Amino acid sequence: MRRRAGLVLLAFAVFFAAMSPLLRWYAFPRLAKIPPSQYQEMVLEAKPATLLDYSTLRSEKVEKVTIVQTLKGNVEESEKIERSAGRDVVVWDSLSYIEGPDGKMVSQIPERYIFDAHSQDPVHATGEMVDGDPVRREGIEYKWPFLTEKRDYEYFDAQSRTTSPIHYKGTRTFRGMDVYYFEQTIPWTRVPMPKKMPIKGVTAAQVAKTGMTRWYSTKRMFWVDPVTGAPVNGEEIHKEELRNAKKMGMPQDTVTAFAGHVKMREDYIVDTVELVKSQRVLILLLTSYLPWGFLLLATGLLALALWLEARSRRPGPPSPDPEARACPADHGRGHGV
Repeated sequence: MRRRAGLVLLAFAVFFAAMSPLLRWYAFPRLAKIPPSQYQEMVLEAKPATLLDYSTLRSEKVEKVTIVQTLKGNVEESEKIERSAGRDVVVWDSLSYIEGPDGKMVSQIPERYIFDAHSQDPVHATGEMVDGDPVRREGIEYKWPFLTEKRDYEYFDAQSRTTSPIHYKGTRTFRGMDVYYFEQTIPWTRVPMPKKMPIKGVTAAQVAKTGMTRWYSTKRMFWVDPVTGAPVNGEEIHKEELRNAKKMGMPQDTVTAFAGHVKMREDYIVDTVELVKSQRVLILLLTSYLPWGFLLLATGLLALALWLEARSRRPGPPSPDPEARACPADHGRGHGV
């Protein structure tokens, strides 16, 4: 019985030892993915800020500028692209909506971001765009890959429609979490006018004909959870200028259109941290908790199987000698003769 139990335990030990690397290196890359129907809203604020007043054509200090970012998964489009791409694809339709302290629209820029659901690598397909302009993204945007590494990544900048490195600057603690801190600086770059202008009856094409140009620079900062690859905080030191502005009747040739330190609103930071903490448990189950747990269980089962096998081979106590048992009886009979 001991030998049979040892063989059963040995079989389980082999099973769990094989499951450990399979979970980490086979199951995890296939099971961990971004859901195609994800919806996310984020509110950021620059307090205070400099903003162009289009009624006076002058830059003014304002109490705050609000940026509302929405990401909405387009399931229908993702399924359509998956059929031709042959892999799991996510399509995010996003909108960055900027409003002044009076609640009026300053600008809004829609995007369609198409990427691999597992690796977050961009997928090039019809419909990939920024503000209606077709683009071909390289690098990541919005989210880092699962199990983010301590290295620089290529990051797509929607304003300039270009890709450049975002640099790993070290590990930091944010709201009790160990996170990776990244920075990217975009130098002054000429960028397109938003298609939707805050001046009624004026289009970007009409502004372009005057010779006035829009320039942009930013320092982008992200605090990223390395397990899920999701940013738990983001900030930008953002600057926009209109140059050759006198051609549009402005008093100066270079006018600040918007400048400010943009930060996530506190309530959205709290919600984001809680969401990421819950999601990282699922990733850790597949990459750490279960693989290491199965390996330790396999080691324990193997040790128990070997112990039972050793006990089954151990010789038992010697059986009594039949002749020795007979001697006292024979001796008694001899005395009786």
